[in-house]
Amino acid sequence: MDQLRFSQIVDEVLDALPQLFKAELKNLAVIIQDYPELELQQQFSGQLLGLFRGIPQTCKSIFTSPSLPQQIFLYQKNIEAFCHSESQLRKQIQKTVKHEIGHYFGLSEQDLRSQGY
Repeated sequence: MDQLRFSQIVDEVLDALPQLFKAELKNLAVIIQDYPELELQQQFSGQLLGLFRGIPQTCKSIFTSPSLPQQIFLYQKNIEAFCHSESQLRKQIQKTVKHEIGHYFGLSEQDLRSQGY
């Protein structure tokens, strides 16, 4: 799939998030890359589908200085490797986006996996 179509699906997934969550997503950029950097691939076992980089909302305080946008990376080629149709791809993007937003809100990997993300 070309990156434009993949980006459109990501935008649709983000637009479909409940307003309650969208209203709380501040200073957050979603970045699509083909693959994670080599050093990231070496840090994680298995294929990395997404990554949150930033300070989780639960760790911020009034003393936290303004920062660059929090970032969610989606790794297109790794996501595509799990999917055989556009429908499966959309579901995997939804799951990955929700997983990374969970990290944005301060949930741990264990918390997210126990909820099916």
